[in-house]
Amino acid sequence: MFIGHFGVGFAAKSVDKKISLGTLFLASQFIDLLWPILLLLGLESVKIEAGNTAVTPLNFISYPISHSMLGVIFWGIIFGIVYYLFKKNLRGSILLGVLVFSHWLLDLLTHRPDLQLFPWSDYKVGFSLWNSFTGTLLVEGLIFTAGLFIFYKVGILQRKSKQILFWSLVIFLAAIYVVNLFGPPPPSEEPIAFVGLSQWILVAWAYLMDKAPKTKLT
Repeated sequence: MFIGHFGVGFAAKSVDKKISLGTLFLASQFIDLLWPILLLLGLESVKIEAGNTAVTPLNFISYPISHSMLGVIFWGIIFGIVYYLFKKNLRGSILLGVLVFSHWLLDLLTHRPDLQLFPWSDYKVGFSLWNSFTGTLLVEGLIFTAGLFIFYKVGILQRKSKQILFWSLVIFLAAIYVVNLFGPPPPSEEPIAFVGLSQWILVAWAYLMDKAPKTKLT
């Protein structure tokens, strides 16, 4: 799943308006931001296999540190603790920890059985929604659209600058998703990590939106 995670990040703004959208994105995508680093370090591995699923050619061989259930719970707790140490916002800390774990739950829905429950376990789970191209589009599109609607209803986009950054971000996310679905597979495994790291641009974009100048709508 890709834009579905961002949809959850958008929706979470309604739970705690004090948390920056950039931080919400960072939490909802945290394990996918950690994963490319572990790939480059050789601690996790992926292979390109055409036809692996109807949606992605990636065969996630091993990613117990970033994507095992226990690993994600650990990262969620760490994320929440670090946020609390800086912001002293218990509610926000719990929300962010839950957001980190929500990534695993959505991946459980889409992935074929390649998600470990524990790093040392060979037992893997996944409901394989990616085997259905249409089903994936419908489910992920609904999550993303619902997240956008909830975020928009929060009412923090009264400023023209925020509106521009918001809609450009939405269009950019949708464009990336279309390219991922219909574009050619990566030429090799190494570029996958660098593409994954480029998601930091989306996090920065969300932070920029929160810091946008207060230009009134006309």
